[in-house]
Amino acid sequence: MGRARYDPTMNDFVPLPRSFFEPSAKIVAPRLLGHWLIRNTPSGPCGGTIVETEAYLTGDPASHGFPGQTARNRVMFGEPGHGYVYFIYGCHFCVNAVCRPPGISEAVLIRALEPAIGELILRRRRHVHHRRELTNGPAKLCQAMGIERHLNGVDLCDPNSPLLIARNPDVERFRREHGPAASSPRIGITRAAALPLRFYLEQSPFVSKRGAGRVVPSA
Repeated sequence: MGRARYDPTMNDFVPLPRSFFEPSAKIVAPRLLGHWLIRNTPSGPCGGTIVETEAYLTGDPASHGFPGQTARNRVMFGEPGHGYVYFIYGCHFCVNAVCRPPGISEAVLIRALEPAIGELILRRRRHVHHRRELTNGPAKLCQAMGIERHLNGVDLCDPNSPLLIARNPDVERFRREHGPAASSPRIGITRAAALPLRFYLEQSPFVSKRGAGRVVPSA
């Protein structure tokens, strides 16, 4: 399902179970492609289909968890299935899904969405001429969805949460229509920059950056 159904409510969305996030972020990142990131707002749900992710692993110099636990990154060391939201460049927020058991710092950065639910709500926060520019980047999607620091630590597996990752019942069809899934080096980092830990659906126009990716096996 790429476009929203008529007037969806939060009752229409079933969160992915916590067990989904227990494996390594390298496994979870491609599996998230085609599922929904949903924000619960007073005006109704908004969000879209995940089309691009990046994995950050334990022992990974590019990961916020690499130096060890701090006040900033403590959510990364907590229970899987929670949202790690951080501030970057003094003006943008990014959202990640925490993976692995408590004490191990791994997470998946949600890099891009295809708008599917509550597009008018998204446009109130992010005024763009071209629909593609609405959520085709990690900071862009956070701006459009109103994801800020107060959501750091949010439970993405709770159906009553203000932010959740929901199962798309048509995920296989969405992947076929927008795939294949590909991997490439991550974007905008200097440490461990060559690792092929960015995953995306090649045919989605909402992928933040295109390049010579390698097709990955079906998740």
